Amino acid sequence: MQPMADVQTADGLNGTSPPGDSSADDTSPGEALPGEAFLGVTRSLSGRRWHLRAADERAVMALVQQFALPDPIARMLAARGIGVGDAQSFLDPKLRQLLPDPHTLKDMAAGAERLAQAVMAGEAVTIFADYDVDGATAAAVLIRFLAAAGLGCRCYVPDRLKEGYGPNAAALLRLKTEGTSLVVTVDCGVNAHAALADAVAAGLDVIVVDHHQGPLNLPPAVAVINPNRLDEDGRYGFLAAVGVAFLLAVAVNRLLRRAGWYASRPEPDLLALLDLVALGTVCDVVPLVGVNRAFVTQGLKIMARRDNLGLRALADVARLDGVPTAFDLGFVLGPRVNAGGRIGEPGHGARLLATSDGAEAEALARKLDAVNRERQQIEQAVIAEVLAAQAAEHDGSRPPLIWAAGADWHPGVVGIVASRLVERFHCPAFVLAVGPGRATGSCRSVAGFDIGAAIAAALQAGLLLRGGGHAMAAGFSLEPDRIEDLRRFLSERVLASRGVRPADPILPLDGVLTPGGASAELVAALAAAAPFGNGNPEPRFALAAVGIDGSTLMGGNHIRCRLREIGGGSVEAVAFRIIGTPLGAALLQHDGRPFHIAGRLSAKPWNGRPRIRFLIDDAAVALT
Repeated sequence: MQPMADVQTADGLNGTSPPGDSSADDTSPGEALPGEAFLGVTRSLSGRRWHLRAADERAVMALVQQFALPDPIARMLAARGIGVGDAQSFLDPKLRQLLPDPHTLKDMAAGAERLAQAVMAGEAVTIFADYDVDGATAAAVLIRFLAAAGLGCRCYVPDRLKEGYGPNAAALLRLKTEGTSLVVTVDCGVNAHAALADAVAAGLDVIVVDHHQGPLNLPPAVAVINPNRLDEDGRYGFLAAVGVAFLLAVAVNRLLRRAGWYASRPEPDLLALLDLVALGTVCDVVPLVGVNRAFVTQGLKIMARRDNLGLRALADVARLDGVPTAFDLGFVLGPRVNAGGRIGEPGHGARLLATSDGAEAEALARKLDAVNRERQQIEQAVIAEVLAAQAAEHDGSRPPLIWAAGADWHPGVVGIVASRLVERFHCPAFVLAVGPGRATGSCRSVAGFDIGAAIAAALQAGLLLRGGGHAMAAGFSLEPDRIEDLRRFLSERVLASRGVRPADPILPLDGVLTPGGASAELVAALAAAAPFGNGNPEPRFALAAVGIDGSTLMGGNHIRCRLREIGGGSVEAVAFRIIGTPLGAALLQHDGRPFHIAGRLSAKPWNGRPRIRFLIDDAAVALT
């Protein structure tokens, strides 16, 4: 490791996301972190105020002494509120210690009993899944578990364009006529009152496995298993749907074991499903806390074995080699699984993850890879149109919210476009694809504004046909003539919460790093606190008053350069998706001025050695 003097906090003591994506951005609302601006940066090129995460020195010392941690790691943990009592489970999360009793969740007993009954009776079961990664992985977990327990089942994923999100009566009734006796909805269903009422009236049993915010009056079903039910205590509200599905599998497995079901057949290996649980957990951007850390940590180990044929094929087409990381799940594998649900065949992702046929896995992986490239092109075209309109409307100022609607936009990309807008403007973003008779929207938020609650309120007010989501993301549909009503309704809520001119967002930093201190040893030491993501952001450092050399375009929308210290070392740096921004312009036209640069460290294998790169998130002119 480089000398610890290379890693310093503002007081001289040693200190210590996937590129450019809002899901990994731990930017906070301006009022949340008072204090002096770090390195004097009150407003960076991206409009953020820099803040140094404070660490209690006694907590740092205790972590160093009790766990023999390097000072930068101890300081980083202490600044995140991880003390001596939490450090062991944080650094080495064990599933056997962190996995909750499935029956902690309401309706788990009823749902597990009904599904176990279906297994032993050989019933026709259909998994009704959402078309995103969380839905696909949740479906695959249950399909693979049930197959190992002796029950084959089918999977139904609705068409985004023709059917929209979640269960619909026509599909459920068709499944009933085709012989299905039990439907398990995954990552959807908690808001599908009318559809489930029709299904239940027709004699179809339904188990809802969901994690979205829902109303007090739950839909009719055998069981509604959802840690975010209003009558739950919220202890496990951080679970993704795939985590809830895994708990259901655990509960069903226990019942089957007690019933002697495995006396003549091998018991399923539930731990082998953790690669899927990890993928869905990371890609749904739920907090990596508690059992979620164990899911991802252990799931990455399972994934490294390459036992799942679908994941193996997907990694191969993505040219992903080496030990997988949470970054790879969120930014390499996840987008490809998502692509089918966005603009292609909605069921391809779940089929890929559930298949035990190698040839089918390879064919599906190739299709999803091709569709993902098409999705990227569509996304870029929509973003360019939105940015042009926003530039004309706001004249360079930062708006309280972004609202964008287009008649020819593909509904499958509105969610990711909303994410890109939040990344750029640091405010809630609402993006709508307007079609004949229906507009489909998706929205993303920033810390401090519960966008899921806003959409739920709009649904309750009768403005929407459908709607639901989380604090940071939601989806909805409505009649086109209600768009302006919805815009006014949501604008009022955003303005009431954040003000007409909200405070500049905060960029938290973990310390100052010299380019010479950006070493493979430091990256390896920081990896002790992985996996990183929502709830546990990647360590972010500032390189103070560095020069910028050799800036070049990379891939049309990214910039590569070297950052150097005066009379010292340098480090390769990359800034993703910044062409057309003040940050991109500064990196290309810096005129030899020194800059403070904020970002994260990355190490990837390159010709048998780790290639260290600094992933640039932000910058500010270094005033002298």
